[in-house]
Amino acid sequence: MKQRTTRIISVKWILFICIFFFALGALFSQRIWNVTTSNDPLVSKHRREQEETMSDDCDNKKKPAGENDVMGQVLKTHEAIESLDKTVAMLQMKLAASRRNQEMKNSDDAGAYSTLALAHNGSQRAKVFMVIGINTAFSSRKRRDSIRETWMPQGHKLVKLEREKGIVIRFMIGHSATSNSILDRAIDSEDAEHKDFLRLEHVEGYHELSAKTKTYFSTAVTKWDAEFYIKVDDDVHVNLGKLAATLGRHRYKPGVYIGCMKSGPVLSKKFVKYHEPEYWKFGEVGNKYFRHATGQIYAISKDLADYIAINQPILHKYANEDVSLGSWFIGLEVEHINDRSMCCRTPSTHMFLKKDCERKAQEGNTCVASFDWSCSGICKSLERMQLVHQKCGEGDAVVWSALI
Repeated sequence: MKQRTTRIISVKWILFICIFFFALGALFSQRIWNVTTSNDPLVSKHRREQEETMSDDCDNKKKPAGENDVMGQVLKTHEAIESLDKTVAMLQMKLAASRRNQEMKNSDDAGAYSTLALAHNGSQRAKVFMVIGINTAFSSRKRRDSIRETWMPQGHKLVKLEREKGIVIRFMIGHSATSNSILDRAIDSEDAEHKDFLRLEHVEGYHELSAKTKTYFSTAVTKWDAEFYIKVDDDVHVNLGKLAATLGRHRYKPGVYIGCMKSGPVLSKKFVKYHEPEYWKFGEVGNKYFRHATGQIYAISKDLADYIAINQPILHKYANEDVSLGSWFIGLEVEHINDRSMCCRTPSTHMFLKKDCERKAQEGNTCVASFDWSCSGICKSLERMQLVHQKCGEGDAVVWSALI
């Protein structure tokens, strides 16, 4: 019994002695470390650096504004890079257009020029203000005659308009699927009489309007060096002087796209007018198109026409020509100008009901173009073009006094 008690006391003492010596050793080591660091400049320096680093980290955590400044600089740099990318892209486009223009100037292909251009400008591209292409078809002879009798000058006046005012007007048309058909010969005969056609390397067809539009702009830029290129349908009334004045306000801007901007529904159902087979590209069923100019009339600046001509093979064609044109400019630095004077309504047959173009003409503010939305042109244009011209026209003298 005595032996067991002695054993327990011995274990307690051993534990006490171990703790005592451990504490003594820790105290002794701390003093040695302080002496060493105070005497060793390298160790002291290293320790101070660690303390400063820890202090800086703490300061950074306390100052989120510094991080905001850095992020602000990053964002500014990113914006500057984006702006530079856009500038480079525009310069590349202009350089490509310049090269193309130089190649056309160096070429001597007389067959590429219209009768009027050859007669007055030799083999050089004529420098003009605007080129108006009137979209027409083989069956639209009477529509063309209604335009010739109203807002489009004829004969020597057409030549004079091109010479003195830099305004070129042509009916644009391709050819039939059959070579030298009776349809093509009829156009040849009509052109020999009026000399107001622009023949395109294009097979005519209602469902080929997007392709025809590409070909028109590509052909026009090879023949005329214009500031603006306009497309208009052959059942739309145009005031040439007002059109020239409107475009003149934007002549020094790059990437200009002018018209009555709209955003109609994407029609997914088959067998309806303006059906879009590629409707799925525009998102969910029931979505609308992006903003684009209505197809009755629109104008684009020279650089955009050059862009179409240069990239013609790779520009995608949608079912609707006006949608196709708008899609070609997505991703470019293009200014969309929504000018509602380019889509005025025509006069009513009711003597007490005056619509847009007639009222504006009486106010001295004529419209650029007039048509009926319900008909996508002037309804019954053969019978009504003369009426629209009388009530909404600016007068023949206006275009000759226009400052261009």
